[in-house]
Amino acid sequence: MEDLWKKIPEIPQFKEFSLEEKPLLEAAFLRFPPVISEFTFTNLFIWRQAYQLKIGRFRNFICLLSDKGDQSFFFPPIGEGDRCETFGTLLHYLQERGVSPKIVRVPESMLAQIAWERKGMRADLDRDQSDYIYLTRDLIRLDGRKYHRKRNHIKQFKEKYSYQYLSLMPEWISECLRLETDWCDLRHCEVVPGLTNESIAIKEALTHFGQLNMKGGVILIDGKLEAFTLGEPLNPETVVIHIEKANPAFEGLYPVVNQAFLEQEWSAYLYVNREQDLGEAGLRKAKESYFPHHMIHKYTMTLV
Repeated sequence: MEDLWKKIPEIPQFKEFSLEEKPLLEAAFLRFPPVISEFTFTNLFIWRQAYQLKIGRFRNFICLLSDKGDQSFFFPPIGEGDRCETFGTLLHYLQERGVSPKIVRVPESMLAQIAWERKGMRADLDRDQSDYIYLTRDLIRLDGRKYHRKRNHIKQFKEKYSYQYLSLMPEWISECLRLETDWCDLRHCEVVPGLTNESIAIKEALTHFGQLNMKGGVILIDGKLEAFTLGEPLNPETVVIHIEKANPAFEGLYPVVNQAFLEQEWSAYLYVNREQDLGEAGLRKAKESYFPHHMIHKYTMTLV
């Protein structure tokens, strides 16, 4: 592991983020269990193009830079030591480049470790990036009056369609890619930057599925793949669902794949992190309709 650490340049130098970083990042996340959905190697890797992600190190910290010109930012540094000094160093690095300095997706729990108010820093809540955390058993059982509509959607789906849930195996990857392409054609992903980046990330996840630590699930309707989902452990008690795609022609398919994936693959985990809503009203309504147990709030750190 020391050899891998030495391959990471010391800031102000950085290198492109790649599969080569997998052992180092996974070891770091094992030692410092993350709570935010961004912090798995898989998530960082599949979104590396959208982020234009680079990696460097400062003292004992791994530093992840989204190198996007005047829109550049850092993710929270990963490691141990003087976190306040490290935050200040990263913010001033961006400032010296003429970039509005910011460190994004800083979890609320990390703020307590930083004397940021005394060090000329400011923390602003980024509600659009807050992660939704649910009790896994709630999303499997869907008990009680509050989940009545979800149960009805699933019941109607099961009565209407002949379907099968299967764990994702390599032979289904091409069909998942086909479904993603069809979904994007329907949604005109090519003219919506966010959907374009999401599609790139999904294709990266699928084509590198065998090299990443994910599980997947698929739903077949009359023998044809019509939904797929991908997730992985985030920390010892939480699984994170990175991707969920379904043919919108089948009403109730999203609740079905959500429930089946958790029941078949992740029932041993206490919590499920279903990521953020990005400030999209429809997505926020959908995530709130599953009644989160709590939220993981994230902050953007800047210089005063």
